[in-house]
Amino acid sequence: MNKKYIMAGVIGWPIAHSRSPAIHNHWIQQYNLCGAYGQFPVEINNLEMAIQGLKALGLAGCNITIPHKVAAMRHMDWIDPLAQRMGAINTIVVQADGALHGFNNDGFGYIQSLHEAQPSWQANAGPVVILGAGGAARAIVVSLLDAGAEEIRILNRTRDKAEALAQEFGSRITTYEWRERHEALSGCALLVNTTSLGMHGQEALEINLAQLPTSALVSDAIYVPLETPLLAQARKRGNSTVNGLGMLLHQARPAFHAWFGVMPEVTPELRQTIIATL
Repeated sequence: MNKKYIMAGVIGWPIAHSRSPAIHNHWIQQYNLCGAYGQFPVEINNLEMAIQGLKALGLAGCNITIPHKVAAMRHMDWIDPLAQRMGAINTIVVQADGALHGFNNDGFGYIQSLHEAQPSWQANAGPVVILGAGGAARAIVVSLLDAGAEEIRILNRTRDKAEALAQEFGSRITTYEWRERHEALSGCALLVNTTSLGMHGQEALEINLAQLPTSALVSDAIYVPLETPLLAQARKRGNSTVNGLGMLLHQARPAFHAWFGVMPEVTPELRQTIIATL
């Protein structure tokens, strides 16, 4: 039987750190599929050529990572409305006629990671505090609003970026000064760190959790290390915690499904495979 060989990959600069090949190739093997997933280092000035090359090379599509998530949008034939609202894409699917369709699965990955950690989690359980106002924050804000969050408090080291999000996404969003981050936790049900503070090689996030209810879920988009100082501090005081690994694993699922025709599962084996590379 001649199975069609399917190729996909990830485009970024740099790209060597990406765990996407390990995730997708694990699934290709698990589901006994005929294909492969590679990594493609593409400099900014070569982005258009690389994206147009997807069709020419017969690839099913690719993931897009830093620094190309916004710029890649210009080269799409169609962009999913959700990705339009997020202002970035992380997945390209080449259609049968060669058209390039852009999607953003980061928010899907994030919400799935929360449900995985706490199956009873509800977006409308109470106020959400988000630290940071970059690309990851945008995807998470859109996803939480769509899931029914009624109040989102955004704090960024430069407040104008937080204000821009509030203006764009409406009255359910309020902003605070960065110095008010300790007090902003009062009564919140979910705390999300989307900044690089606490990442391996970066300084830790300085935050006093005294006003955070112990019932609140504490989530960090970082997955190196798996337990940031924020998550360690939260766990010690009795809060449930979620690291960024679940978001990384779950955002890959819709892309894999679009290219390979199988909706894969996040299994303990996959999790261990990726943890071993961290």
